This record gives sequence, C-alpha cells and structure tokens, in this order.
Amino acid sequence: MSLSFSYRHLYYFWAVAKEGGLTRAAERLGLSVQTVSTQVRELEQSLGASLLKPAGRGLALTEAGQAALQMAEQIFALGEVLPERVRDAATAPAVRLAVGISDGLPKLVVQRLLEPIIDTPHLRLLCHEDEFDRLLGDLALHRLDVVLADRPAPPNPNLRVYSHALGSSPMAWFAAPRWAATAMRDFPASLADVPMLLPTDHAAVRPRLNQWLERHGVRARVAGEFEDSALLATFGAAGMGVFPAAALMTDRLVQRDGVVRVGDCEGVEEAFFAVGTDKKIVHPLVSRLLPERG
Repeated sequence: MSLSFSYRHLYYFWAVAKEGGLTRAAERLGLSVQTVSTQVRELEQSLGASLLKPAGRGLALTEAGQAALQMAEQIFALGEVLPERVRDAATAPAVRLAVGISDGLPKLVVQRLLEPIIDTPHLRLLCHEDEFDRLLGDLALHRLDVVLADRPAPPNPNLRVYSHALGSSPMAWFAAPRWAATAMRDFPASLADVPMLLPTDHAAVRPRLNQWLERHGVRARVAGEFEDSALLATFGAAGMGVFPAAALMTDRLVQRDGVVRVGDCEGVEEAFFAVGTDKKIVHPLVSRLLPERG
C-alpha cells in the first residue's frame, strides 16, 4: 500500500488544529514555527486541499480541514492504544475485554451480566464507567469492545453501533428492617409513609418508577437521589429509606445487606443491553454475554 502523505505531516496538522495556531503547536512539538508550517503545507499539497485559513490572530479549519481533523482524531486515538495491545499480545496469552459501563446501569447487575465470561482462562477484564454518550464515542473509536447499558443506543448516522438485548428484570421495593414493617403494612400506599431513595434521571427506569408511583397515588417523600445504584442500595441498607432495585438481585440484597423485600413494582421492568460496533457480534467473549437464541 502506498500513501501520498506522511503521518508525521498529519500529526503536525492535528497539533495546529488542536492548539489553534502555528506558534502554540510549534511550542507543543518542540519545533520551529517554520518547520511546522512547511509540514502542514506539504500535507495540503499531497491532499490537494487547503486545511487551514486565517482567523483573526490565529487559524481556523476549512471544511476540508474539519474532515481531516475528524479522521486524524480517530487515527491517533487508535495509536494511543496500540502499544498496550502489542504489550498484551507479547507478554501473556491474555484474553482482553474492554467493557464500557453506562452510569445509568445498576452496578449490582453488572457482575451478573458478566458472569458468562468471568471464568475465562487468562481473562483480562477492563471496565470503564462513564456517561452513555461518551462510551458510545469510545466504542466507535474501538477503545471499547462493548458497552453495557440500561437502554439501546439512540439512532445516530455518525455512529455505526448496534444494540443487542441481554434481558430484563422486574423491579421491586426493598427496605432496611427499621422501615420494612411500615412499608409492608398497606403496600403500596404505605410507601408514602416512609422516606424513599430513587435513581436519578440518568437511569432509564426512573420515568417508569415515577409513573408507577403516580398510578398508585403515592406521593413520594424523596430523601435522596443517586446516580450510582450501588450507592443507592448502600444508603438504603443503612436505613435512609425504601428503595427500588432489580428483582433478580433479591437474594444478594437480602443476604448481603440484610434488607427486606417489601413488595413488587408490578409492570415496571429494567432492561439491559450490550452495544457493539457490528450487527453480528464477532468478539468471542461478547458473544457469550448474549442470551442464546432459540
């Protein structure tokens, strides 16, 4: 394969675009302004388009420059992970899986979703938690192998990602012993008589919980809202208030945290998804996370 431009030239252009000018880019690169300017001009000549234009005391991107910068961002993002991938391959027969975990996904459920691959020999599991949209960007740049979330990826023509359903769980209400008797006495109306902990709007299930409470005429006394579901359960177990959680975690919550399941949140389910970059999952470990299709 022959290339009509140098990646070094592209890197110099990328630095100029990020710094907004030749002088700052030259300082960052430890080169003279003339050298950086010459390298960028050579890139423009090889591509047959102007990438930069004067803008006040600095430089701005042309439309061609914006397209070049977008591609350069992807190229150099892949370059950042190249040394680590090579080291992993050279030093050990590790099976690497980089998983993005959406901040709206209940952390109590994550371990359950990953159970099918936990016992893989030589597994090296890398978990990154962040906002869903940012994780999708990292997935598109191949920094992640899969994203686990409580919702499917929204339609976006700029991101070629695909959502795969992992299943769902009904929701239930739990409480520490100090609130359990009151909460169970006339459930669900009794939920208005106890403090309540809820997930924030980051969680896809929050609007459905609000609708369920409204449908049952429960005016919630919200004592706390939490983005992290594990933190929500921790405060709930400490007696701060009644809280919702996926029913599939009942045994763990009751046995580990000593809480009581006070009632079901009928009609409300929390869904779980694996988001990948292909319609057909190709990473063998990600394939094992998906339920078998009949």
